[in-house]
Amino acid sequence: MSSPSSPARGRPARLDQARTIETALDLLNESGLDALTMRRLADAVGARAGALYRYFATKQDLLTAMAERMVEGVGAAAGPTGDGDWSEGVARLARALRSALLAHRDGARVFAGTHSTGPNTLGFADSLVGVLREAGFGDSEAARALYAVANFTVGHTLEEQAALRPENEESADAGGLHEAVVAGAYPHLSATLPVLTSTDFTEHFEFGLRLLLDGLRAVRQ
Repeated sequence: MSSPSSPARGRPARLDQARTIETALDLLNESGLDALTMRRLADAVGARAGALYRYFATKQDLLTAMAERMVEGVGAAAGPTGDGDWSEGVARLARALRSALLAHRDGARVFAGTHSTGPNTLGFADSLVGVLREAGFGDSEAARALYAVANFTVGHTLEEQAALRPENEESADAGGLHEAVVAGAYPHLSATLPVLTSTDFTEHFEFGLRLLLDGLRAVRQ
């Protein structure tokens, strides 16, 4: 006897939106964004391709749902904000967003360009804006800071994941940048080449994050 979640022989599977999103994330982690198609997803959940459009009118709708799922719980990373250290609250949120995107292959590519209005995405945004407003930032400053922090984090992670793709794994130190700098007349780049070609992306991220926080402190003052 088949289980309640298994379709009867010859009948298409009954779709479940949450399960479909999880399956899409599994396929993403397995093969990457370029290989994720609506047809492949339909095959994975045992449904006809057209059935997916009941929940996702376009592939972009699917990606938005996946992005929303990826950032579940990120908004809680700010922690208590009553200690007055607003910068640490902002930093925790930025780090949590980066970690959530890094947890999935091509996670930043999926997230970039989506504009989810779901509770996970809005929860992150509300937490970050809330930390800043409670610290005395004006509404416009807090809103623009949200964009600055989110765009920096997503953009950095996008480049980080691109550099770490299997086909690009040799590009950081032994690839084109190193060869072009050494072969040309770029004394300043040559002097800083070990850092420029470093794959310590956490250190790169933390440096940029510190610059953002320093800038926000100057705005607040």
